[in-house]
Amino acid sequence: MDRRFPSTAALLQRGLDDLRDLGVSGTQGLVRDGDRVTVARSGVADLRTGAPIPIGGYFRMGSTTKTFVSVVLLQLAAEGRIDLEDPIERHLPGLVTGTGNDGRRITVRQILQHTSGLYDATGDLPGLQSPEAFQAHRFDHHTEAQLVATALQHPPLFAPGSHWSYSNTNYLVAGMLIEHLTGNPWSTEMRSRILTPLHLTHTSYPGDRPTLPRPHAEAYQQFAPDGPLVDTTIINPTVAASAGGLITTTADLARFWQALTRGRLLPPAQMADLHHTVLAESIQDLRPGIAYGLGIMWIPTRCGGYWAHFGDMPGVTTLNAVTPDGHHSAVLSITTQLANPTRAPALMQRELTLLDDLICA
Repeated sequence: MDRRFPSTAALLQRGLDDLRDLGVSGTQGLVRDGDRVTVARSGVADLRTGAPIPIGGYFRMGSTTKTFVSVVLLQLAAEGRIDLEDPIERHLPGLVTGTGNDGRRITVRQILQHTSGLYDATGDLPGLQSPEAFQAHRFDHHTEAQLVATALQHPPLFAPGSHWSYSNTNYLVAGMLIEHLTGNPWSTEMRSRILTPLHLTHTSYPGDRPTLPRPHAEAYQQFAPDGPLVDTTIINPTVAASAGGLITTTADLARFWQALTRGRLLPPAQMADLHHTVLAESIQDLRPGIAYGLGIMWIPTRCGGYWAHFGDMPGVTTLNAVTPDGHHSAVLSITTQLANPTRAPALMQRELTLLDDLICA
C-alpha cells in the first residue's frame, strides 16, 4: 500500500480511533464501494465491562428516519394521493392552528424541507434536560399529535417559506399525513414500501419497546459539560416517532442510501423534488454550503459533495454519506454524545472530515 494514499480500511480505522480519543466510548463504521464492504470499530460497547463494539450491532438512527418518511410521502405524491403544494390544513384540518400557527399557509413541501417555521417540540421535552429527568421520563409514551400540540404552544419562528430552521415537528406532521392518506401508521407504510422491497431486515420502528435488539453497544449522554456519561440506551422511541424513532444497522443504512440514490425507490420527478435544496441557514457553522432537500442533506466536500441525513438520539449519533451516483456509501454510528463546549464541536468536525476522506478516497 502506498502510504501517501491510505486504503479505505486504514482511513476508516484511523478516523474511528480519533473519535474514541476525543472522548467517545465506542464507534463503528461501514463503507460500501459498489458491493465491496469495509467495516471497522473502535472503543468499547459497555464502559462497565469493556466489551468490544459488536460489528453490525443495532443502534438508533435518530433523524435519519426523516429520509425514510420523506420517501414514503414522495411515493404517495407520485401516486397522485397528495401534492407537495397542498396546504397541511387540506389533509389534517384543525391540526396546525393557534399561537399564530396556520396550517392553511404551510405546504407539504415546506414541512419536508424545514421551511414551515414550526417550533421544534424537542425543545420542550423534560426528559432530555438532565440525568434525573431522563430517568424519570425515559419510558413515557408520546403520540405525534401530543408532540405537535406541544410545539404549537409556541408562535412560528418565521413566515412559512421565508427561512430554513430544523424542526422535528415537521416530520411528526409528516408521519400523521402518511397515516391520514393511507389509513396505516407511517411505520407500516415505511416497512411495506421501503424495508421489505430492499430486504432491510435489521431496520424497524419498535413503537413503545424501549430496548434495542442484540447485539448492540450502550449509548452514553453527557448532559452537562463536566458531567458524567449517563447510560441512555433504554428509552421509549415514541419520543421521536416519525421524526427519529427507527432502529437499524450500518449495513442496512448503507444499502438504503445506495438504493435510494440509484432511483430504486422514487420516479425521476420525485427524485428531482427530493434533491431540490435550499440553504440550511442555521447550520452553516458546521460547514458553509450545507443545503437541505426534502428529508435529505447536501454536504459539499473537496471532491464535490454527497447526500446524507445525520441523526441523534440521547447518547448516539448517526452519520452517513452517499455519492451522487449511488456507488459509494459510508455509515458511522457513534455511541456517545458530549456536552463539553470544546470537545463536542471537535468531535463533529472530525466526523465530517472522516466522511470526506471516505467518500473522496
